[in-house]
Amino acid sequence: MDHRSALGEFLRACRARTAPEEAGQGRRVRGLRREEVAQLAGVSVDYYTRLEQGRHTSPSEAVVEALSRVFRLDAAGHAHLADLARPARRPAERTPAQKVRPAMQQMIASMTEHPAFIVGRRTDILAANPMARALLADWPSLPPRERNYTRWVFLDPAARELFADWPTVAAEVVGTLRLYAGRHPDDVRLNELVGELTIKSAEFRTWWNGHRVHERTHGTKHLLHPAVGPITIRYEALALPGDADQTLFVYNTDPGSSSHDNLRLLALWADPRPSDHTSRAATGADRPVT
Repeated sequence: MDHRSALGEFLRACRARTAPEEAGQGRRVRGLRREEVAQLAGVSVDYYTRLEQGRHTSPSEAVVEALSRVFRLDAAGHAHLADLARPARRPAERTPAQKVRPAMQQMIASMTEHPAFIVGRRTDILAANPMARALLADWPSLPPRERNYTRWVFLDPAARELFADWPTVAAEVVGTLRLYAGRHPDDVRLNELVGELTIKSAEFRTWWNGHRVHERTHGTKHLLHPAVGPITIRYEALALPGDADQTLFVYNTDPGSSSHDNLRLLALWADPRPSDHTSRAATGADRPVT
């Protein structure tokens, strides 16, 4: 991702989707003018224009706060703007492979009734227990470069059939990838992934160019599983200590609901029988993602 242009692109997208009446302006048309943004943020029109044009890429914290207020950014949007406003970093490079601690691999493998998986950089799937593999996808069986949640959502037809609310799920994961891109613009693998998805998916290209960001902390998803039927799940996303780029996702259902019954039926269908190689087979630890 080009750091010089990323800030300007994000600001233009925010300006285009901010309704003037929301910003205290009397007009009822889509988007704010540059002059209006500058006035509301307390900066000169020339300064704001240079920000959008990529001629100034390191605004102060006070300016970031002011622009976040003008565009009514949520916590994720504000964090993304702050990331983009940081000085340019080192040249693009490949990051070292991430590893999941054996204790975490064993923990999620022991969750026999709850789908659980660990997501790393650029939404790579680092580990998945048998329930997650049965409910979503058998990521550990894929080649390492294909074990990626965003890639699966957009390029695997089974994902479109699985999620009853696929457009919402897909748009949110693009926002998650955008948030990561702001923090790690030097990630070569990220740029390769975005390039592939931009070419192969018109939906991805549209949402990526919309510059919306999203941070997954908790939520609800509606699935239609081919083996057991409809399941409404609630998920929690927990950041793992020791690696800021690893997140544990745990899925659950409401007790007594049909979704709960269907998930228990899926657990029987998956039948993860204990063995010496359960942990490695469940997590894909023998083939790390780089």
